[in-house]
Amino acid sequence: MAPLPFRKMHGLGNDFVVLDARESPVNLSEAQVRRIADRHTGVGCDQFIIIRPPRSRDAHAFMEIRNADGGEVEACGNATRCITKLLTDETGRDRIVIETVAGLLYGGKTIDGFTVDMGAARTEWREIPLARECDTLAVPLNRDDLPAPVATNIGNPHATFFVEDAEAGFLADVGPGLEHHPIFPARANIGFASLTGPGQLRLRVWERGVGITRACGSAACAAVVASVRRGLTGRNIRIDMDGGPLFLEWRKDSHVLMTGAATEVYEGFLSPSLLDEPVP
Repeated sequence: MAPLPFRKMHGLGNDFVVLDARESPVNLSEAQVRRIADRHTGVGCDQFIIIRPPRSRDAHAFMEIRNADGGEVEACGNATRCITKLLTDETGRDRIVIETVAGLLYGGKTIDGFTVDMGAARTEWREIPLARECDTLAVPLNRDDLPAPVATNIGNPHATFFVEDAEAGFLADVGPGLEHHPIFPARANIGFASLTGPGQLRLRVWERGVGITRACGSAACAAVVASVRRGLTGRNIRIDMDGGPLFLEWRKDSHVLMTGAATEVYEGFLSPSLLDEPVP
């Protein structure tokens, strides 16, 4: 396979390899994505993004999202801001529409960076999804060492734990087990949040298929929904992640707006050694 051009981008340190397949089709296996995402022998990224022609006449492009483990996922807020930046720069438009497997997302430039409408939050147990009927405000995990989390779907499943100190160093220890807990049949993104001031949360995230990440936009969206449902904050809050701040609004129509930075780092070519499939 010939070298493929790519961009390296990030949203608050949540980093992406971005391919543009609108003119020339690109189809990569899970093994190829894993090689490219490897931080020691590949380019390195949390998610691998492919921009494809839109399927809907209402969209400017389709965004395919693959995690570092090669699997396709439904949503990524930080990647949505990055693709919003690319498409607004390319088209000169202030607002664009990005199609994903989870639906249409709307993004645009603002004075604080880029704002994207991540769609309506879903909070019913079947929508998360959970393995059985239960209260999504306090999902029973049958663990004495952790409080019951709040479950939310923002295009993908999230469990938000409200703890006294999100900085405590337990995320790497409990993240893998919680991601694969039997109550989450599609696995889950795991967030640990603590209230740090009026309308302000500190959030750390174990991302499904990735691990600890410097920022997860959809987890921040889930956290604002969870904090409002728990009565901890209002609908407009600041969330500080390892990579920096995001500004969230959970509107009355249930849509979640997220505002933050999007950065292009460099452009390059993927080596054929990363793309060629090994001979059996």
